[in-house]
Amino acid sequence: MFPIIPANSVAAVSGNQEGIFGFGYARTGPSTHVSMTNLVSNAGVVSSDVAGVGTARYALAACEYGGDKGIFAYGDDSRSDPVFGPTNLVSNTGVVSSDVAKVGSYRLSPAACSYGEDKGIFGYGSSESGVKHSTTNLVSNGGVISSDAASAGTGRSNLAACEYGGDKGIFGYGITDWFVGATNSNLVSNGGVIASDVATVGTDRYNPAACGYGGDKGIFGYGYGGSNNIAVTNLVSNAGVVASDQATVTGTARNGLAATQYGGDKGIFGYSTAVTNLVSNTGVVATDVAAPGTSRHGLAGCSFN
Repeated sequence: MFPIIPANSVAAVSGNQEGIFGFGYARTGPSTHVSMTNLVSNAGVVSSDVAGVGTARYALAACEYGGDKGIFAYGDDSRSDPVFGPTNLVSNTGVVSSDVAKVGSYRLSPAACSYGEDKGIFGYGSSESGVKHSTTNLVSNGGVISSDAASAGTGRSNLAACEYGGDKGIFGYGITDWFVGATNSNLVSNGGVIASDVATVGTDRYNPAACGYGGDKGIFGYGYGGSNNIAVTNLVSNAGVVASDQATVTGTARNGLAATQYGGDKGIFGYSTAVTNLVSNTGVVATDVAAPGTSRHGLAGCSFN
């Protein structure tokens, strides 16, 4: 017999099985911008460093597209003659492609998430002069980034974004000026339209990370709030409602980390320091696990496969 699904019920959507962390800068000795990646298995096991492809850079973003692939874009390589914002596609086997010329404005510390089940969106970030963007760039289900589009919401950088509800997204937190915390979030419809500001719930902070979990929910975690790194999370319901701070988060307080889904309905926070923290399919964050490979800050993560 076929299973009976009650009327008006919403089934959780299964996400991708594997993830990838990539790029950033290493803080051992002189800061070194890197392009290596680390794959995340469907059991949440992080691989050792994989030789990097593309321009070494930090303060970029990444998201899923096409249902089973990913894309890294924007950021800064901080050379005297810098290259800003190339993109690198991630295949459904986790192979990172060589650089593709950027589309749209220079963008430092934007955020990105998927929407519409097979597309993505990059949003916000800082200009070369420090002006905060409120523009977005959509990613087609073929991995093509569109030109700049004006969007709703307060311009800011150093924020995070994740999916929720199976086909929608949310941008949250960040900074609006020099170390002035943003106090808003913005929902993304399943058509890629950004909604107006909604007052942020929880501790204002910048450089957090976010990912989906549970098939249709999301989680923001960690970051720099007030005058300290913090280790709190805020869960996002399948209706896009952000919960108050969860003060029982385990793990090292830090900022400038990344996060991605894995295993279809779980998540992982990783790096900034040399640790990762798994997220269960109910949004519970586990204690620190030593992270293999190069410890780095300002990296990005997304899922694939």
